[in-house]
Amino acid sequence: MPGNSRRRGAVRKQGSKKGPTIGSGGQRARGLRGKGPTPKAEDRTGHPAQRRANAKARAEQAKANRKEGPELVAGRNPVVECLRAEIPATALYVALGIDTDDRIKEAVHTAADRGLSVLEVPRQELDKLTGGALHQGIGLQVPPFSYVTPEDVLEATRESGDTPLIVALDGVTDPRNLGAVIRSALAFGAHGVVLPQRRSAGMTAVAWRTSAGAAAHLPVAIATNLTRTLRSFAAEGMMIVGLDAEGSVDFDELSMATSPVVLVLGAEGKGLSRLVRETCDATVRIPMGPGVESLNASVAAGVLLAEVARRRRIAGRT
Repeated sequence: MPGNSRRRGAVRKQGSKKGPTIGSGGQRARGLRGKGPTPKAEDRTGHPAQRRANAKARAEQAKANRKEGPELVAGRNPVVECLRAEIPATALYVALGIDTDDRIKEAVHTAADRGLSVLEVPRQELDKLTGGALHQGIGLQVPPFSYVTPEDVLEATRESGDTPLIVALDGVTDPRNLGAVIRSALAFGAHGVVLPQRRSAGMTAVAWRTSAGAAAHLPVAIATNLTRTLRSFAAEGMMIVGLDAEGSVDFDELSMATSPVVLVLGAEGKGLSRLVRETCDATVRIPMGPGVESLNASVAAGVLLAEVARRRRIAGRT
């Protein structure tokens, strides 16, 4: 009824009146105060820069937490080649009921002589272990590769007493090329190979096989930042020489080969990255006939390393 203050909707809720109320204590004045300097974009909640920073941090943490597991070399010929080269291995898997031939017999006997576990497993399990690769009923388990640091490679050069020779790869992503480069580096007297942490092939089972066991006798290092690592080598008195199709030094004038040197090779086609090229003291070109623009990394490495070794032999006889 009219005048009934208890009717529904007639009572104002406490604190619903607009504007400052009695006893507010100057809250409005406090609201006008500055909140200090503007935080960085990475520190602002919901800012795209903060999301990118968080994603990068998660990726780095996941990479740090990831543990490389053993790999399987699959196929009769590859397994026999690895065993002949005495590549480190932990077990040989053979599928039940397969047709044995000379390669299977050699693999089993060689593995047993080396004290490796020889395990007979169902073909379905071997399919799963090899990720569906064509294994021909046999697989060799290879443990994760033990990388060293660039400082370890430098120490190896000091302990050798020879003129330092290091090979660095820039953007070589084919593990077969990596394995072949390591094999050439060992054959021609290099003291180690340095790989960048990103955009590079790693020592997978394929690289192991291609190196024909050379990776077990030559330090292979991972550089967090290849450009910075090359600068540290230069600070130790080493010449940084890059291989480039438009190099400033002709292959026949490679006089710095007898000095402490780091040979830097890029990927076929792309070549050296800009920062790495700018870090080099000199770039050398390999003369080639018409119609050929470039060589793949492993062939180029073999040619260049052989020339360095030849010049050092001549210098040693004089």
